[in-house]
Amino acid sequence: MSVIAAAYSLLQLLITGSRLLRNAPVIPSRRQAWLILAMDQIFAYAMVSAGSAASGITNLNRTGINHTALPNFCKALPSFCDHIAVSIAFAFFSFVSFAASSLQIVTWLSSSKS
Repeated sequence: MSVIAAAYSLLQLLITGSRLLRNAPVIPSRRQAWLILAMDQIFAYAMVSAGSAASGITNLNRTGINHTALPNFCKALPSFCDHIAVSIAFAFFSFVSFAASSLQIVTWLSSSKS
């Protein structure tokens, strides 16, 4: 999910950058604004879902599973668990970024004329 969200964000950055260089409106129409808002919401929810799933798995890796023979993986692989913790932090950061982008689009939609 992170790769897809990053590709979408890079595409949005390239489109916005090219419009700024041409002195064109960044958001040319209400239809495009609604599309960006919908996509930002989808990716925000997907990233928060991915982050919460990763945090659940990481918690199981740190504590082990009592009723099975699975050990505490973080004792054997501490760098793996550290990488997962960083991944969860980045998932939260991307969620906040998509939410901020959505807020910006909503502000633009509410201030633009129909």
